Amino acid sequence: MLVGILVATVAMVLNSCGALLQAEGARRATRTRPAAVQPRYLAGLAVDLAAWMCAVLALRTLPVFAVQAVIGGTIALTAVINARMIGVRLPVTTQVAVAGCLAGLVLVAASAGPEQPPVKQHGVDVVLLVSLLLMGLAVLIFRQGKHAWPLAIVSGLGFGGSALSVRAAHVQTGEGLDLALLLGQPSTYLVVGFWLVGMVGYTAALARGDVGAVTAVFTVTEVVVPGMVGIQLLGDPVRPGWGWVLALGLAAAVAGSVAIAKAPPLRPPRVR
Repeated sequence: MLVGILVATVAMVLNSCGALLQAEGARRATRTRPAAVQPRYLAGLAVDLAAWMCAVLALRTLPVFAVQAVIGGTIALTAVINARMIGVRLPVTTQVAVAGCLAGLVLVAASAGPEQPPVKQHGVDVVLLVSLLLMGLAVLIFRQGKHAWPLAIVSGLGFGGSALSVRAAHVQTGEGLDLALLLGQPSTYLVVGFWLVGMVGYTAALARGDVGAVTAVFTVTEVVVPGMVGIQLLGDPVRPGWGWVLALGLAAAVAGSVAIAKAPPLRPPRVR
């Protein structure tokens, strides 16, 4: 379990670096040079891929909500590093919101039970496939608008769905790594679809909003919804008697995320 938490922590650090690189690439995009060909954006994609691989390893031993909660530390790192990069200090209210959000995510991660979950229930792949199709449609619709937060929510659901698909494949194949059995699982292929939806939605959100606010909404959505779905559909374990700790952690994480999202975008200081 400790190894899983350490690997998830590495994924969190990489996610923060990837988010900042992609945000810079998205801001530099033009009609003739879209984000997809911007060097910083492509570098961010590579870093995100490394983060995703770390998350896949962590999901072999930890429930979805625990892995996603550790990765949720991206909120703090992204906000702090972004402020340092543009040469400003985070407002006190934002600092309190980040601290509250992180405290909530720590409680969520600590609520994970140590035992392995049972084999996934029948119909999980159908639920995931329908969800993927609805998310793809939502991204197409929200990309026509100017608001970042709907796209941030859908992208969080997309990456969360990818984590659920990874976990579903792991649960079905057990502790061993049987490549033939893994490739025979529909969940394995749903991973790619959810990841693409999440990436397209996240890129569009970064082009419309502040990276700190977008990351906050995206990350908590990625933690809360898939984590609860994992408990219901995959039997991800919660420590006995820790249900109230999990609920408290989720409430604190959501409250902190909302406060960060509502904070005004950080602007670099004026040069006199």
